[in-house]
Amino acid sequence: MKTINFPYLALPLCVFLLLVVNRGSQTGADGDTALPLLTLLIINECAFFLALAGAFIGTRQLWSINFKLSLNPLYAITTVICILLSIQFALLGIKLWPL
Repeated sequence: MKTINFPYLALPLCVFLLLVVNRGSQTGADGDTALPLLTLLIINECAFFLALAGAFIGTRQLWSINFKLSLNPLYAITTVICILLSIQFALLGIKLWPL
C-alpha cells in the first residue's frame, strides 16, 4: 500500500471508532459507562493518532501538488475531515479524562 492512500483508510476507521467511543461513553441507569473508562481513553487515543497521521500524510501530499484541489478534490475533503476528526478526538479525550 502506498502511504498517500492512508487518509482513505484512516477516515472510515476513525468514524467507526468515534461511534464506539460515543456509544461506549453513555451512562446507564446505574451511572456506569457502557465501556470501562480506560478502554474508552485507549480507543480515543488510538483514533486520535490515526486521524492525525491521516491529516499529516494528506496535508503533505496536498503540499507536494501545491494545494491544487481540483486535481483530486476527494483527497482534499478526506484530509480536511481527518483534521477535524483529530480535533474532535482531542476534545473528546479531554472531556473523558476524570478530574
